[in-house]
Amino acid sequence: MNIAICDDDQKICGFLEEKIRAVCQNVFIRSFCDADTLWSVAKREAEWVPDILLLDIQMRQMDGMELAHRLRGIGWKTILIFITAYADYVFDAFDVGAFHYLVKPVSDEKLTEVLQKAATQLTQDKQTSDNTNTDERRIAVKSGGVHTAVKISDIIYAEVFNRKIVLHTTEECIEYYGKLKSLEDELGGDFYRPHRSYLVNFKYVTKYDSSVIYLQGGQVMIAKQNYAGFVKSYMAYMKRTCNGQSGGVGGTASCI
Repeated sequence: MNIAICDDDQKICGFLEEKIRAVCQNVFIRSFCDADTLWSVAKREAEWVPDILLLDIQMRQMDGMELAHRLRGIGWKTILIFITAYADYVFDAFDVGAFHYLVKPVSDEKLTEVLQKAATQLTQDKQTSDNTNTDERRIAVKSGGVHTAVKISDIIYAEVFNRKIVLHTTEECIEYYGKLKSLEDELGGDFYRPHRSYLVNFKYVTKYDSSVIYLQGGQVMIAKQNYAGFVKSYMAYMKRTCNGQSGGVGGTASCI
């Protein structure tokens, strides 16, 4: 079991590590003393996602609640346990699907109880994961006064045009005011930004070369400096999602 701790008090991190090892067997723990460092690692090490995250809220620079929103945005389904000195954020915790909310000081008994429940939940989640349809995630966009829930798996690519984001989906094109960087953070690791004006869904890549990515229903430019990063990320996506079938939609890539 992989557990991450994020608290700007090193003594708290040490206390939590000690208690976790006393309760959980065969556990690997990574501790972080600020949210920014954990966020950097999460983006850099896309394949590392802890099973459980114990997260403080009030921290220097980025706070724990903002970090939780960002991690959910890139697809983390981690069991999230907030440990904080403040009870004021308990309702905000529901917005990011927190498993539990503990107010400091936390007793050994309560921490043990919550960790055991989290471990049980983790086992149940893994047993049912094969039946979970991860393609049902959606984002909400507002276009022309109309709020639309857009299925993420239906987004082929997004582009910036006249200060608007244009979502090219399998059914339609949707325009709305927004920032491509925010959308990139929200959509997660199955998408890549090969050019400052485009964001592509690996699912719909059919072929590519050093200057163009060909997608179902369109094509986008790729910046020269982003080519190596695109290839590395696409190969990681293929390795993560392939089951011995050819990759892409009618594409030429093979599983690795």
